[in-house]
Amino acid sequence: MTTEAIAVEEHGAHATSTGLDNRKLAMWAFLGSECLLFGALISGYLLYRSKGVGIKPHNVYDIPYTSVSSFVLLMSSLTMVLALAAIQRNEERKMRIWLTATALLGMTFIGGQVYEFTSFVHEGLSLSANPASSAFFLLTGFHGTHVTLGIIMLLSLVGLSLAGKIGPKHALYVELIGLYWHFVDIVWVVIFTVVYLMPVPKH
Repeated sequence: MTTEAIAVEEHGAHATSTGLDNRKLAMWAFLGSECLLFGALISGYLLYRSKGVGIKPHNVYDIPYTSVSSFVLLMSSLTMVLALAAIQRNEERKMRIWLTATALLGMTFIGGQVYEFTSFVHEGLSLSANPASSAFFLLTGFHGTHVTLGIIMLLSLVGLSLAGKIGPKHALYVELIGLYWHFVDIVWVVIFTVVYLMPVPKH
């Protein structure tokens, strides 16, 4: 039996044949399915990004603004790592601080996305304007929904900690939420590169 499996058993959890906690394995399986989903959405965008008539998403991008918003989201991965490290050191107060900071950075990103979408609509780009805009709003909006769900989970952890229901022995829960949060950050790096930085072919 591996050291990790022994540790899992000591904490009353169920180990799989891989030695991983079954909850962590379930999270990895879930994230794998999410990769397929986002892969389909990104492929759809690439297929339709130049389709239709009228204004297209790439005509109204504000790359510097979106770059700053992206940096804010990426910084939230650092605060998430610090939150996990804090709970593993039995520093619950610091964990709550870093979790709150992560949620606030996520909120800042979502606020920036809402502002960006609003400005796009004012420019004449809407969900139903053309296939390119539909693919853009579907992809980025779906990612924004995932970030919002992550923010809710982060704040839930803070609430549970304040209620005394999260301690060092529950560090796995913080780690699982951290895996999800890092995933949405990585997905955004891919989306930002493909959607905002990759040149659109002219027909």
